Amino acid sequence: MTTKFATEFATLINKPQMETFLLQDDTLIPNSRWPLLIYRRAVKLTAMDPAETFEELFASNHWTNSWRDGIYPFHHYHSTTHEVLGVYNGSAEVQFGGENGIVQKIYSGDVIVIPAGVAHKNRGGSEDFSVVGAYPDGKEWDINYGRLQERPRANENLQRVELPRLDPVYGESGPLLRYWKM
Repeated sequence: MTTKFATEFATLINKPQMETFLLQDDTLIPNSRWPLLIYRRAVKLTAMDPAETFEELFASNHWTNSWRDGIYPFHHYHSTTHEVLGVYNGSAEVQFGGENGIVQKIYSGDVIVIPAGVAHKNRGGSEDFSVVGAYPDGKEWDINYGRLQERPRANENLQRVELPRLDPVYGESGPLLRYWKM
């Protein structure tokens, strides 16, 4: 853990309760050689501005270019960068990996680290469902929908995506660095 992280966020961070899912290429969705990571109840949110808690935590670990919103209600993936989502309000049922993928219920305080190429889709959630999204080193993202004609460009992009230097929640000692190795 970095000193800044340990000092500013130590009281807000829970010990990692990990779920990992390795999702395979289904010809339309590339998915990834690295597992999808779900950190259950990773962050204790404050009542003042729970989204800001995620924004600052992610930024302290160099995951930036953040936004606040929901998750699209259609399958999509990013071929130029990995993505982290921090659930700051409500809950939702999200499908990862495309039509043949897995469905997970995510809740306020959960963090989901989505490797480049892994599709995600909101299948329905509470009216107040909201997430903060961010990208390692503020990388720019693209959007792909699982169309066959996207694959050549997406495959090229995926070959260039670098591994993050830090875990978005736990910094230099985070589980992402153990699960995502070259």
